[in-house]
Amino acid sequence: MTENNFDDICNWDNLFKQSDTFKNNKPFKFAFIEEILNRDFYEKLCETYPQYDKNDEKWSTSTEFSKNQWYRGWADYDSGYYAGKGDDPDLSLEWNRFNQFLHSEEFVDNIKKFSGIPVNKMKTFRFTLYHKGGFQLPHIHNDGPSTLIIFFNFSKGWEKGDPGGTYVASEEDESKIIFEPYNLDNTMILLQDGPYSAHGARYITKDVKRQAIQIYLEEYSEEKGWSGKSFEKVQPKIEL
Repeated sequence: MTENNFDDICNWDNLFKQSDTFKNNKPFKFAFIEEILNRDFYEKLCETYPQYDKNDEKWSTSTEFSKNQWYRGWADYDSGYYAGKGDDPDLSLEWNRFNQFLHSEEFVDNIKKFSGIPVNKMKTFRFTLYHKGGFQLPHIHNDGPSTLIIFFNFSKGWEKGDPGGTYVASEEDESKIIFEPYNLDNTMILLQDGPYSAHGARYITKDVKRQAIQIYLEEYSEEKGWSGKSFEKVQPKIEL
């Protein structure tokens, strides 16, 4: 793809309105943004969100005591552990443009300005899908202080009190939830990684489909590589 005009993708004003909230939240920095993407573009992403197919080798299932989810990487990148820059021929024009946007200087620089975290590159990308019975126990990655974990939601019809949205908590305990979103229609939640950055998703009891993507932005240099844990030494848990 050669499309580099991203003016129709993101509502930057909605993001920056939450900058002070992000920087001042305790015990770690996080924020929730509504209508983060321009609605017309967002609707096209929703319409073409990749559907789970048990025969599609790009989809994997994670069924453990700590989580139950389906996930898909970008193109041929292994399970979403790496953020591929090239096109994914199985996905729509809009998803390929969106992935290009997430790699762009415009996106990374604005997130850096918003957060005050010295991120400069997208590290990981994955689609994450929950159905009835899906969940993720509260957990902490603690890969490094120059890492941002970002979730974009693509689910309509969520009702107040419904579980399934990625929450943040003060400890690895669901009773310590600080914030849990119930609007999963064109929203974003992002948090700074660190020793207190607990997050998860409560057990889904309704027959619904929770569609999202998760990305990492992180500080990177040619000399030292990624500022967080090395993929060559530690397989990261990129989970919702």
